[in-house]
Amino acid sequence: KRSIAIDIQRPEGQELVTALICAPGRGNGIFLSNFPPRGWLDYERLRSRRVDLIYVSILGDRHGGSAVDYTVNPRVGLPVITGPADDARVVNHVLPAWDNITGQMAAVGLLAADRHRLLTGEGQHVRVPLLDVALATVGHLGFIAEATVNGSERGRFGNDVFGGFGRDFATCDGQRVMLVGLTSRQWSAIVKATGLKPQIDGIGARLGVDLAQEGNRFLAREDLSTVIGAWIRARSLTEVSTAFDANDVCWCVYRTVMGMLGEDPECSEQNPLFRRVMQPGIGEYLMPSTPIDFSTVPRLPPRPAPQLGQHTDEVLSDVLGLSSAKIGELHDTGVVAGLGRER
Repeated sequence: KRSIAIDIQRPEGQELVTALICAPGRGNGIFLSNFPPRGWLDYERLRSRRVDLIYVSILGDRHGGSAVDYTVNPRVGLPVITGPADDARVVNHVLPAWDNITGQMAAVGLLAADRHRLLTGEGQHVRVPLLDVALATVGHLGFIAEATVNGSERGRFGNDVFGGFGRDFATCDGQRVMLVGLTSRQWSAIVKATGLKPQIDGIGARLGVDLAQEGNRFLAREDLSTVIGAWIRARSLTEVSTAFDANDVCWCVYRTVMGMLGEDPECSEQNPLFRRVMQPGIGEYLMPSTPIDFSTVPRLPPRPAPQLGQHTDEVLSDVLGLSSAKIGELHDTGVVAGLGRER
């Protein structure tokens, strides 16, 4: 990434941005923005400067209204079914899920439009409304179908995994683990690791259900959690970890972010994803690169985020071919800003 600082309140600044958006060249003419696509940023207006322009707009809703993750999430009903089963308060998840998914969808949309342009020479306007991303996701996850077909709301089940077996349990030394048995293989691993087959078979016989079926394990979750929870509660985290790992159980220990940094080797430079990087103004810390690992292209190491306006002169020169005198004039009149001049 490169950072350029332009005063877009001024006509001269708007013209500079327009020129950058519509700059000639095969790798140019791609613009992603969460500004409303109107006025000087109107798609048709920009397209008149470059007919094959790819313009990706991230919107609040499809009508152009304002929305953020923390208003979209309540709108699709998830906070009502999040949290402890015995607590009626709504719970907004701290993970901004819709922001993250929308970012990924915007990247996919941009790449798809770029591929279309390579094949046909045509540009296009791609709209990605945050609300529609959330609505589509809850639809794909079956929440809409469930409410329509069953005529009822999904219940609140705390940390139980809906539709299968999964719950958090405490060890005798005060640690907490999450245990999941969704697939038949995962469930068999839990039964084997705990040695609780006789008790578990007894639960199935008493309830008259086949616990080899995923849905039945959800129906029997309280009885199963009682015996499995007692087994875990009688052991330390080390004992639980040894038994679970030896049998390839799907599980994880709960950690804080500080605990993850101090204890998990995957969140360290042992993982090629990470390097320690010095970020100007902040300090050195563990920074991730892309999690996508390509077989024919080496993974680029993480680099510091640019400071605001750090590459103003560089971009104006490289992309627009402006002279040093013209760039200096833009600085002098306050149309652009950058490091080493105004700051």
